[in-house]
Parts: sequence; C-alpha cells; structure tokens
Amino acid sequence: MTIAALAFYLFAICAVTGGLFTVISRNPVHSVLWLILAFLSSAGLFVLLGAEFVAMLLIIVYVGAVAVLFLFVVMMLDVDFAELKAEMAKYMPIALLIGVVLLMQFGLAYGAWDYAEHALENRAAVAPADMQNTAALGLLLYDQYFLLFQLSGLVLLVAMIGAIVLTLRHRTHVKRQNVLAQMWRDPTEAMELKDVKPGQGL
Repeated sequence: MTIAALAFYLFAICAVTGGLFTVISRNPVHSVLWLILAFLSSAGLFVLLGAEFVAMLLIIVYVGAVAVLFLFVVMMLDVDFAELKAEMAKYMPIALLIGVVLLMQFGLAYGAWDYAEHALENRAAVAPADMQNTAALGLLLYDQYFLLFQLSGLVLLVAMIGAIVLTLRHRTHVKRQNVLAQMWRDPTEAMELKDVKPGQGL
C-alpha cells in the first residue's frame, strides 16, 4: 500500500467518524469539534486530489469562520439542552424511519454505481499540466459556468435578504439610529451655550 492510499484511507475514516460523531454527540461543543475534524479530513482529501485551493478554502472559510462561529454561539447561548432532547424524543420513530430509507437509497446507489468509459481520462483532462488548479477553477467558474455561478450568488443573496426580513423585529423600547435626522440637523441648534455663574452649577 502506497503512502497516498494510506493517507486517503486515514482521511476518509476521520471524515466519516467526524460526521457520525457530529450527529450523535450529546454535548453540542463536542459536536462542533467533531465537525471541525470532518472539515479538516475533507481538506486532506482535496489535497490528495490535487485541489489545494479548494482545500485551503475549506479550512479558511469553514474551519476558521463557520465552525468557530458555531462554537462561540453554542458556548455563549444559554440553551436548555435537556428540554430540547425531550422534544426530540417525540420525533425519534419518524427520524429512524427516514434514516433507514436513506440507508436503503445509499445501498441502492452504491450497488448500481459504475464508472463511465472515459471518466478517468476526462477527470485528468480538466486542467492542463502547465496550469494551476486555481486558474483552471477560475476558467471553469467565470467562463464555462459563468451564468450558473452568478445565479447561485443571486439565490444566496435572496436567501440572506429573506432571513433578515423574517428575523427583523421592530421593538418600540429599543433606541435606533435616525440617519436622516443626523444629516438634516442644524449645527446652530445642536449645541446650546449656558452662562454659568461662578459657584453655581447647571
């Protein structure tokens, strides 16, 4: 067994184990840590495939930002996890049923999986030998799949605006910034001079 194959099996086992324990861990902090392990293992698999840019992107964006954000949110929020687990117990039978159906679908897909005739040749011919994978990825995104890339960005923008609109709550007792009032204020009326006599206060 070569070093590349050994590294592949190691990263694959770590990724599957991290994903499994992310779901079944009782402590949410441990779940986030297992999720970070899954991300790092996936980045290692990308390095083995020769996609160093995607691997570094996975580490910087997901491990360095998203997973750390999850960790801070879980640790800072005062959530009653016992109550949540009690609520989840009611939906356990249907969750097990969905899990069994998904496992059956994975088994059917794995049993019918087969390589196409020129799959390996096409995968090797995506990027020329004298081109880095970052340049090849840029050519694919901004040349061949430019429209799909822009449409996916538009979908994410609509989702972000929808999340903001759904979670926006106007509270009457919260002070808010009035930008127009700040811009239209008269400097002569913004400050008032007081003639304070000696020995007197305001």
